[in-house]
Amino acid sequence: MAETGFKKWIITITVIMASLLELIDTTIVNVAIPHIQGNLGATLEDIAWVVTGYAVANVIILPMSGWLGGRFGRKNYFLTSIIVFTIASFLCGNATTLNELVIFRILQGIAGGGLISTGQTILIETWPREQIGTATALFGLGAVVGPTVGPTIGGWITENYSWPWIFYVNLPVGALAAFLTFTYINETPKEAKKPIDWWGIILLAVAVGSLQTILEKGESEDWFAKTYIIVLTVAAVLGFILFIWRELSTDHPIVNFSIMRHRSFAVGMFTSFILGFGLYGSVFVFPVFCQNLLGFNAQQTGELLFPGGLCTIAMMPFIGKMLNKGIPAQFMATLGMFLFFVFTWMLSNSTLATGEKDVLIPLLIRGVGMALLFVPLTTLAMADLKGPEIGQGSGLNNMMRQLGGSFGIAALTTLIHVRQGLHRSNLITNINPYNPAFTERFNLLMHGFMAKGKSMLDATHMAYAAIEGTVIRQTMLLTYDDAYWVSGLIMLFSIPLLYLQPFKKLKAVADAH
Repeated sequence: MAETGFKKWIITITVIMASLLELIDTTIVNVAIPHIQGNLGATLEDIAWVVTGYAVANVIILPMSGWLGGRFGRKNYFLTSIIVFTIASFLCGNATTLNELVIFRILQGIAGGGLISTGQTILIETWPREQIGTATALFGLGAVVGPTVGPTIGGWITENYSWPWIFYVNLPVGALAAFLTFTYINETPKEAKKPIDWWGIILLAVAVGSLQTILEKGESEDWFAKTYIIVLTVAAVLGFILFIWRELSTDHPIVNFSIMRHRSFAVGMFTSFILGFGLYGSVFVFPVFCQNLLGFNAQQTGELLFPGGLCTIAMMPFIGKMLNKGIPAQFMATLGMFLFFVFTWMLSNSTLATGEKDVLIPLLIRGVGMALLFVPLTTLAMADLKGPEIGQGSGLNNMMRQLGGSFGIAALTTLIHVRQGLHRSNLITNINPYNPAFTERFNLLMHGFMAKGKSMLDATHMAYAAIEGTVIRQTMLLTYDDAYWVSGLIMLFSIPLLYLQPFKKLKAVADAH
């Protein structure tokens, strides 16, 4: 039942607050990894499970969140998720060993998975039918801005305090969100008790958990060079096949695949995947590009991303109003995908002299593009869903966005690795005494070092070292340029998918009540 006035806005603030908790925590930890590693005495390979464990647990719960909300009541499930997430945050900050931290991060991920989809469903049911575009836009603030500002907040806290505080900051926010949820959010009727689809739960956990682990760890483990990656791949394939068969054949499925009969939702799953690829992939590549090549620190990189996040926030209300007025979501999403391509094209022309001012405009363009993407794509995907289907659809839609992000990061990491070797091989062919440009540069460097009092032998070694440094930097530059191009072209070529979804007025979305 739709709310009005103060209660509508307090529920909206509560949902966004709880969603931001989960979404910021997907990226806030990344910049603190070196500090946690040193403090707990862990290897880089082991400490990566702090991020991987959270992501795997999160993506397993997302498609189940609609069923859990229906079985236990949406308010009860949402409130429990907030409380467990807050307690897990405290335990993460208090962890004294790596194993403790990984276990508590998994618990945090399980609780976090219940915040996003359930919160989105509560918001859709809280706002009047004619204002669904605005409601989706407000929810999109957290979904788009959270992963973007996470590194900024994490970098600032880590630089000025200590790493446990990236978890402790969740405590007051979680406590306030829990109080507001208990006080203001209405309870929804629980579904009639039905047999629990235990096989569905197990197969879903195996399939999605295996896939997410492969995507998180594949590149660092050289993909199929490790036995456990091969085992997980087999488990993921068989798990998905058996899970789909189980859900289609049981009377009480944990995930209701019948909602795929709606063409808008079925296509929306793919567009959400592409959105995740662009959102998380670009957030992954840009900080690495800035810190490894341009020499920025974590806090500077986070501060560069912040204006783009503000741009997204500023755009969201206008996009909601445009949807409310009946402007087709396909047109806005098309512009969003094109602007994302412009962002990647501009950064693909970076040089070693690129500075903060050079990347500001592309990041602002990305901020506008992401606002134009998230709200229309979510609106299109959820357009035909009604009643209990909203919770199921929200969970699957958010899962696809998360998986798209994981695929994006894995694909771009592999691309960077492969193209790095190729570009280095090409550049090295120019390092020979028959290349006038090389000999001129080499002699200039060598004589420069000799002029500073170095022996001819030392000057020769130093000149070669300087040229090797230049080759490494040029290799990295060309590689990151490739990564930007690929992510931009994937977004650009996905535009035709939008027009497979039917054109509908916003009232169709509102009827999802």
